[in-house]
Amino acid sequence: MERITITVDEDLLKEIDALSARRGYKSRSEIFRDMAREALAREAIDAAEQVDGDEPCFGTLTYVYDHGIRDLPIRLTDNHHAHHALSIATTHVHVNHDNCLEVSILSGTAGNLRKFADSVTSQRGVRYGKLHIMPLEGEDGHHHFHSHSHHRHDDHDH
Repeated sequence: MERITITVDEDLLKEIDALSARRGYKSRSEIFRDMAREALAREAIDAAEQVDGDEPCFGTLTYVYDHGIRDLPIRLTDNHHAHHALSIATTHVHVNHDNCLEVSILSGTAGNLRKFADSVTSQRGVRYGKLHIMPLEGEDGHHHFHSHSHHRHDDHDH
């Protein structure tokens, strides 16, 4: 067995300690091992059900972040700009003094949506990140990717 050191926010550690007590764990190591196993098992299930990486999809990326973390809001905004071809819209909500909730509506291949989601949710200070992917399927059972262009509506357009 290997020994590691991790850094955890004080509030998160209080929640983990409370969960540990409710479940009857004898040590923090035991609950962290179980949480890691649960996350790995969930990832394996998600991977088995995931849409093919090249398949065109819509997705929603929902996450909460601490806007007080140094440069985090700027890094998140820069990341969205760097992936502007995927982003359709983002809604930003001020949850409380410290936290913001964002929901981004995305469109692109499943693989690109996953990469973008990972680049957002892996940032220090981002919590509760979840990507939901919906494949595009037409009435004929085939997948279709529809894009549209924005255009002006002049008075003479019919």
